[in-house]
Amino acid sequence: MGLMNAVDPRVGATAPQDKGVFEVWRAGPPGAPPTPLVFASPHSGRLYPDDMMSAAALDAVSIRRSEDAFVDDLIADAPGHGVAVIAAHVARAYIDLNREPFELDPAMFADELPEFARARTARVAAGLGAIARVVSEGQEIYRRKLMFAEARKRIEGAHRPYHRALEALIAEAQAAHGFAILVDWHSMPAAAAKAGGRERPSDIVLGDRFGAACAGVLPTRVERELEALGYRVARNTPYAGGYTTEHYGRPQRRTHALQVEINRALYLDEATLAPTSGFARLKDHIAQLTRTLAAADWSALKAA
Repeated sequence: MGLMNAVDPRVGATAPQDKGVFEVWRAGPPGAPPTPLVFASPHSGRLYPDDMMSAAALDAVSIRRSEDAFVDDLIADAPGHGVAVIAAHVARAYIDLNREPFELDPAMFADELPEFARARTARVAAGLGAIARVVSEGQEIYRRKLMFAEARKRIEGAHRPYHRALEALIAEAQAAHGFAILVDWHSMPAAAAKAGGRERPSDIVLGDRFGAACAGVLPTRVERELEALGYRVARNTPYAGGYTTEHYGRPQRRTHALQVEINRALYLDEATLAPTSGFARLKDHIAQLTRTLAAADWSALKAA
């Protein structure tokens, strides 16, 4: 696929055919991860393929408003603490890796979608299906209707390879430790952090699908550590977890998934999409949290 220039290209290892779509940073040799932890950043990609931009109505700056900008950089220290990381390169607006692959809006396409497409979901109705119709401010992304073949290309070329790699990391953790802990990292607009009628906006929102995606000990521990670092933490409001948390969070199968949403006001100028002076402090705190989680005794999750 033709790609626009990358910002801060990562170093790491992926299969050659996936270069440009995502990257995996391993904490150790394949098959023997030192901890059961896997971190994912599906929305921080900042590569916009040429086939998308040729159909786009937005300029290169406006189209970036949906990015979870620099979240991949915030968690980049994790492999040094024994945590495997998978981070998207390709942009969320191109293909949303935190959606079901065929969660598509029929109104966006010139031809008919197959019967198996999931067209009637709340996310599709909001314009934020696997192929987004709008960026975060509600601006329409495309100046023309797409063809289903274009969606299939994005799904087969990016969504499926990313999730195959994520599944492999989880399987490695399971094989080595008897369980796996997936933490799916995101950022949220400062306006969204005020949801729920709170006087003060949340700094971090933990989403566990209201307890369905992981054993309670996981969000409880993460919440405690974040509060000790001085952050205001909420659970499941306004974000309870997306496709990744729902799909992989199977505590009965000893796979525990937790979504973490970070208030962008902590580290980002949302107008310019440039990191602020708070970036370094937040990154250091995430490294502290990661170190604590990597060293924790999670044996109770084997029986969860």
